[in-house]
Amino acid sequence: MSVQLKQPVFDNPPAGMSAAEWQARCELAAAYQLADIYGMSDMAGTHFSMIAPGVENQYLLNPFGMFYEEITASSLMKVDHEGNVISGSTEAINISGFKIHGAIHKARPDLACIIHTHTEAINAIGMQEDGLLPLTQKALTMLGFLSYHDFEGPAIGMKSDEQVRLLANIGEHGRCVIMRNHGGMTAGATVAEAFVWMYKLESACRFQISGQSGRSKLVRPADDIIERSVEVGRRVYSRGGAAECGVLEWPALIRKLERERGTSYRT
Repeated sequence: MSVQLKQPVFDNPPAGMSAAEWQARCELAAAYQLADIYGMSDMAGTHFSMIAPGVENQYLLNPFGMFYEEITASSLMKVDHEGNVISGSTEAINISGFKIHGAIHKARPDLACIIHTHTEAINAIGMQEDGLLPLTQKALTMLGFLSYHDFEGPAIGMKSDEQVRLLANIGEHGRCVIMRNHGGMTAGATVAEAFVWMYKLESACRFQISGQSGRSKLVRPADDIIERSVEVGRRVYSRGGAAECGVLEWPALIRKLERERGTSYRT
């Protein structure tokens, strides 16, 4: 079978909606559905967002109360950085989502998509003082993109000074954040990039927890191997790299979604 790397294009936007916005909506809805398939949902507890193309200071967000498996392109809300609903249900904005995502999108328009989860593995690593350890290739090759944000209480009460600290913790080249005692967050220039970073983060955390569950002493690679592996990850997963995060995986992920759940997400 030939490798299909052509990025998916979603045609036929609703009347009055640009093709670019419809593409963004379909991709973000696909990410929600894929997160559910891969066991990264938390009922109505977390949120993904995407900058709305073609307009300033607006982004797409899930309605509060909908499960990931229910999200479709047309069900997504459009909100501004002040929390005003531009389109979609006016009764269902996720305040935590607005607090976290709005601040990042406003300050970092290069990070077009933000994904936040509460998975078991990421939380288990986030409550450990040493965090994600350089014990597997999965962890090693993403450590150059990883940072941490200390828990300051539920995000619903997040204030502007914490938003500043969160942005600083992401850093210029950051893509993955372990939010201690809370969950994980990934960011990317595209939905594909942000989603695949979340998959990598979740996998690396799960591998570590699995290894720590045994009684054997864990093997830590030599320091020079760790350093070289981190540098390889920085090189190959970055924009333009040989395995740029999300580019290779996204077309296959869309095919997987449509094989397993059909195409209702893009309605």
